[in-house]
Amino acid sequence: MNELIFVIDDDQDLRESISEILQQDNFEVRSLATAEAALEELKAGTPSLAIVDNMMPGMGGMAFMPLLKQQCPGVKIIMITAFSTIDNAVAAMKSGADDYLAKPFKKDELIVAVRRNLEELKFQEKFAGPAMDDTLACLANEIRRQILTALSNKRSMRFMDITRHLGISDHTKVNFHLKNLKTNSLVSQSDDKVYSLTPQGKKMVDGLALLSKKISI
Repeated sequence: MNELIFVIDDDQDLRESISEILQQDNFEVRSLATAEAALEELKAGTPSLAIVDNMMPGMGGMAFMPLLKQQCPGVKIIMITAFSTIDNAVAAMKSGADDYLAKPFKKDELIVAVRRNLEELKFQEKFAGPAMDDTLACLANEIRRQILTALSNKRSMRFMDITRHLGISDHTKVNFHLKNLKTNSLVSQSDDKVYSLTPQGKKMVDGLALLSKKISI
């Protein structure tokens, strides 16, 4: 793995412990004691993910996260804090945190959170573009995702084959979802009414598989 991770915490023992765990998992890590040092470090490299302590001398995590997102819009942020409350979690998310870990946390919790956020980052990067929101809204429906998966496995299918595969007797419903997928350029229909994935549809299936696959320790 080549992802760069910033570990930002004024607690040296915890910072070194987190860094060691991540390095053992083959991540590149920059260990930083303050938010100010992390902002300076951005001149040397852009992180894929930052693990940020909430309470630090000088600039705290809540103030730091919006600045980091401004300079690195794609970065994923995991906030860590000793004070685990719903209000803190909501405030952290509003300030730019993508995830939240309460101290003390286990090694496995840390690794799972890191891997999950990096997988989500890969997914977002794969489909970045002006139509991203519309495409993801289209895929919020389970039937549409099932159609894409079926076409990915079969390469091409006729309408009745799709309905039988899905086990849906309401042909109007299936036709509605196919039209939605066609509108979003994820599925194409040939002159002889055979459906298949478009190049964008294939990318989306790959991304969905990447995002949903089980993260093993």
